[in-house]
Amino acid sequence: MKNLFYFLAIMLLVSCQKTENENNLHLFLEGQLLNSHSKAEWFVPMNDALKGLSLEQANWKDSSENHSIAQLASHLLFWNKRLLYSYQGQNVEEFEGDNRETFAQLDSLTWSTTLKELDQVMIDWEAEVASAEDKQLADWTTTIANISAHNAYHTGQIIYIRKMKGWWDSSQGVQ
Repeated sequence: MKNLFYFLAIMLLVSCQKTENENNLHLFLEGQLLNSHSKAEWFVPMNDALKGLSLEQANWKDSSENHSIAQLASHLLFWNKRLLYSYQGQNVEEFEGDNRETFAQLDSLTWSTTLKELDQVMIDWEAEVASAEDKQLADWTTTIANISAHNAYHTGQIIYIRKMKGWWDSSQGVQ
């Protein structure tokens, strides 16, 4: 009887630990998406980096092959939306194009739409992760972590352009 009690106690502890770790994974990934999207923590999130830009500023490009802010936003929307649809189980054909195609030039209508869609896609990602089944989340952990890193990488490029051009308000973060 004593051995059965120990066995049940250990199984309960293992079960509680597993649930706690799974909840921690949900919270961790959701937090990373939120930080790269709209919550300033260690770095400026994408929404803050994109806030207040005119179309002319968003489309400014140097003479090299570097991307404009609008092109970076277009690229982020393309990949975040595509991966979200795949995560949701929608039929997403494998992308066989050139990644350069994802950096689209935007006009006043598409700039405004891109900003709204990008924000909504990230809100949808955060909601998906918060309510995810453990198995699906485990299968997508690396991809979701990479989404956050990819967003942060391009957000850094956006802030660099803004700082270089004098369009950055340092009260938003990053001096």
